[in-house]
Amino acid sequence: MPYLAVALGGALGAMARYWMYNTWLKLAENSFPYVTLLVNVIGSLLIGVVFVLLVERGALTLEWRNVLSVGFLGAFTTFSTFSLDALGLLEQGEFALALLYVLASVLVCILAAWLGLSVTRMMF
Repeated sequence: MPYLAVALGGALGAMARYWMYNTWLKLAENSFPYVTLLVNVIGSLLIGVVFVLLVERGALTLEWRNVLSVGFLGAFTTFSTFSLDALGLLEQGEFALALLYVLASVLVCILAAWLGLSVTRMMF
């Protein structure tokens, strides 16, 4: 049953990611990978929320970990896409944009995860 939960969450996460890319396609055509950054920030925010609800508050059963953390968020955000986007900027000679993208991705995603944790802790 856990594999089915991960598969279901993964399918939903992949569809959400696909929707994000199609919805924000104009940004994706820019040389800066805005959509990947946006997806990773949203995913980081959500992992903070899920962590509080699962681990700290016990508001969700551990089965939801498989659906939400491993499945949905695992498929929704991928570091492999981030890496490929950063390398693409470097290969295009966009060193400043690549550095900005890497720093923004790491720092803003950590900030988003903290925000998700903090807000959810206050709510529950």
